[in-house]
Amino acid sequence: MYAVLDDRNQQYRVAQGDKIKIHLHAGANEGDTLTFDKVCAIGGGDAAGKVGTPFVDGATVTAKVLKNVKGPKVIIGKFRRRKNSKKRTGFRAQYTMVQIESING
Repeated sequence: MYAVLDDRNQQYRVAQGDKIKIHLHAGANEGDTLTFDKVCAIGGGDAAGKVGTPFVDGATVTAKVLKNVKGPKVIIGKFRRRKNSKKRTGFRAQYTMVQIESING
């Protein structure tokens, strides 16, 4: 069984036991449980799939927070020729690693 969940306008296709990286949930600590109630679709298994308009009523996905991680560093370099203008900055996105425990719906 799988589900398509929406977390702050980002959609993820998940199944029970999957480990995924989602955008940082600042208040979530290791071992906490997150409940996603915006489920766009449910499929697989014995029953026919359900597609929401825009979300499936009463469907939830629960996940356990494993840890907060940082993504790879992205280097941004700007250079303007003949102007003696150079700029170099970096960015590192932060994610929350979660494991899907159950899909209800």
